[in-house]
Amino acid sequence: MPTYSAKTYSAKPADIDKKWVIIDAEGVVLGRLASIIAMRLRGKHKATFTPHMDMGDNVIVINADKVQLTGRKRADKTYYWHTGYPGGIKSRTAGQLLEGKFPERVLTKAVQRMMPGGPLTRKQLTNLRVYAGAEHPHEAQQPEVLDVKAMNSKNTRSA
Repeated sequence: MPTYSAKTYSAKPADIDKKWVIIDAEGVVLGRLASIIAMRLRGKHKATFTPHMDMGDNVIVINADKVQLTGRKRADKTYYWHTGYPGGIKSRTAGQLLEGKFPERVLTKAVQRMMPGGPLTRKQLTNLRVYAGAEHPHEAQQPEVLDVKAMNSKNTRSA
């Protein structure tokens, strides 16, 4: 009979400590950045991770319009949506979206598609704020800087 207590830890709402993190997306590869953001939003970077609780950080991403894509993805990667009318399927390439009115949607979709679907994921995605430029209105939260470029040399790509 073991003398230790081998119980699975489950976080309570009072135990959850949410931080604010800011990430500069300039020159960072899209997929690598999205996977880091998805992990932060879910809270999987914490030792106290509990799958059914929203314990991830609040993530602010700036310069989302300057994110890099490898290979020919800027021209070849296609985003589809349907208007709801017969024959109403539409598409845009990643390059068209990045140069268009809402370039932050490329990063938002990449993060959304790296997370499991469901009500908890939809709640966790509200903690993601993506801005195309360098300005953001969250200075009062005093976000700490997360340097994604320094994590791995493959995270950046010179154009």
